[in-house]
Amino acid sequence: MEKEKKSYFVNMIEAKDGKMAEVLNFNFGGHHDIAAMVENAKALGFAKDKHAKEFVLAMRFMHHVIKKNSDNPLFAQFAPQFEAFKQEVRSKVGCGCNCNK
Repeated sequence: MEKEKKSYFVNMIEAKDGKMAEVLNFNFGGHHDIAAMVENAKALGFAKDKHAKEFVLAMRFMHHVIKKNSDNPLFAQFAPQFEAFKQEVRSKVGCGCNCNK
């Protein structure tokens, strides 16, 4: 079964001294539903909803970077622990889609 690809545009703007300045922007994609993941993550007991959003984005970005750079020695020790942590989170809240990954 072909998974539906989703595409997101990330745009970070810095607010400083009453002025707004774009700091970075990039496209990010995959088959996971980020909004559903955030809703599921709220069950983990974050103090604020924004923490669930930050957590999900951090997890998705880190997963993507490790996956695309698996041969980078920087991740050699961290990747297995991250994978175990990711699986623990998924066991509690799912992954935000029907991929069963």
